[in-house]
Amino acid sequence: MTAKVKPRIRVLGAGIIGLWQALTLARAGFKVTLCDISADPLTSSTSRHAGAMLAPDCEAESAPEIVRTLGHDGLKAWQAVYPGTITLGTLVVAAARDQSEMVRFAKLTRGAETLDGPGLAALEPDLKDRFQSALWFREEAHVSTPQAMAFLLNEAKRIGVVTLFGAAADVANDQDTITIDCRGMAARDDLPNLRGVRGERLLIQTHDITLTRPVRLLHPRYPLYIVPWGDGQYLVGATMIESEDTGAVTVRSALELLGAAYALHPAFGEAAVLGMEAGVRPALPDNVPRIIVAENGKTLRVNGAYRHGFLLAPVLADCVVRFIDHAAPHPLIRLGDATAV
Repeated sequence: MTAKVKPRIRVLGAGIIGLWQALTLARAGFKVTLCDISADPLTSSTSRHAGAMLAPDCEAESAPEIVRTLGHDGLKAWQAVYPGTITLGTLVVAAARDQSEMVRFAKLTRGAETLDGPGLAALEPDLKDRFQSALWFREEAHVSTPQAMAFLLNEAKRIGVVTLFGAAADVANDQDTITIDCRGMAARDDLPNLRGVRGERLLIQTHDITLTRPVRLLHPRYPLYIVPWGDGQYLVGATMIESEDTGAVTVRSALELLGAAYALHPAFGEAAVLGMEAGVRPALPDNVPRIIVAENGKTLRVNGAYRHGFLLAPVLADCVVRFIDHAAPHPLIRLGDATAV
């Protein structure tokens, strides 16, 4: 019996979704070209703004159940592929006046262990006496965004992925190739239900406090997360605004993020601000990503990651491989109609 010839693959967009697509498809034996209009997608992609928390159980606070379920698969994939994945869990805390937020968060999520003050201090000594209790999601993880993206790109190149950066891919003249479109908001003309959600974040640096795992500070108006990136650097984020404005971080957002970081620990008041950036996340109506297969089967649009891009990127890549190889169905796959999401 003649072995089935695998089609060539073109991946458009080298953000976190495109990087996982290219790497996973190449590992499955496909010849892959990774394309991006930017000459340096690692510094221009919207993905660079992400906190990169691999936190499926915490995300259940506001996300549909499918995100939590598939998110556990995504977490396992990161742990298997990227040696820089740090699995120390996630801590959730709140000021004494906001304990009702802790109760609400605990009801909406699963898998948390409740810690008292000494238990919290045992995990994060610099938070001693700062909070009377905490929720600890022991199995969750995080990565440093720039380091993780660089690893995926280098690993993809190592196993044979060809990169074409800084120029538009010639899609029209190559009918023998399957296109995986991961361009986020740039693909909006093909996905009428796609919308943008603005997120703002700060990158700060201090050696006056050490945190080893992500910490979420609950607040009724501006909940915050702080993610350690190593060398005293912390990502502080992030706002979620129903806006497609790509402008600079506003004064209001900067004040809220810095004020919340100071509330977590006053040592952050002396931190150096390394950067303030805003990005627009692509989202579909239910905030769940989809793989939309064109009627001719030659284009698959992987989009709508919202705030779950790092968590679900490996899952989306595995779905694409299974669909191309075996036409395997999946809840995230839609056939033909880009409006049916």
